[in-house]
Amino acid sequence: MIYIVKKPTDTPSDNSTGMVADELKRRNVDFSYLDLETINPFSKDLEGNLIWICGIKQDELQFEIINSLSINNKVVNSPDAIAICASKVQTTAKLIKNGVKTPETIFTASKRLVSDFLEKHGTVVYKPVYGFDGNGIYPFENISELKENPPYYIQEYVKNDRDFRVFVIDKKAVGAIERVSDSFAHNIHQGGLGRALSKIPPEMAETASAAAKAIGIDYCGVDLLFKNDSYTVLEVNGTPNWHCMSAPVPKLLADYLIETEKSI
Repeated sequence: MIYIVKKPTDTPSDNSTGMVADELKRRNVDFSYLDLETINPFSKDLEGNLIWICGIKQDELQFEIINSLSINNKVVNSPDAIAICASKVQTTAKLIKNGVKTPETIFTASKRLVSDFLEKHGTVVYKPVYGFDGNGIYPFENISELKENPPYYIQEYVKNDRDFRVFVIDKKAVGAIERVSDSFAHNIHQGGLGRALSKIPPEMAETASAAAKAIGIDYCGVDLLFKNDSYTVLEVNGTPNWHCMSAPVPKLLADYLIETEKSI
């Protein structure tokens, strides 16, 4: 049986869960929705199933429930992978360990180390560890501009006028968009405009796939910048949307869920 956990941020005009559910319906595949707020994860009825986490609230209850469910079920994406992607610190650590290109980064409670890092790079970028949709991210050139309390997750600034989102399923890049804006952040939720790429450049696909492998995730959205004639990974999204993509992502995700459920 396939169970689906709806994405909390779904809206009638942007319904990621519904798009994939519609694909399952077209194939006459049985599935049921799972409300993490109202279930008992220890129930014998919830064993030996595929549970697709389209999205969750970042709170203790839901993380604990999906972790419990993963013991006797196949959970996509796994709780570990979702947790890694939710933390920019853990994502960076995984990328570095596995040799995936990513901007130079520090994570520290020391303003002195931030000052040293700033002196080295001239311009750096502050990011909230658990931020999303580009919220709270800003560049700065002087330590006096850093207003947040520690700890600090700080990256080198990579000069750019666009970024890229690559959708990866089962370690294979299946679609990509280019995002452009007049502001620092190109995220669509920050006003960026997305344009589907008709073809994914081989190095872009390889870098995105390598990032997915480093995290150990079933599917994801990998955000990249172009730097020094190659691609560098900014972050990996474990519950991604697929705005503006020409690739049939809902169909591809439905295919993946069906095949994965058969293997349980």
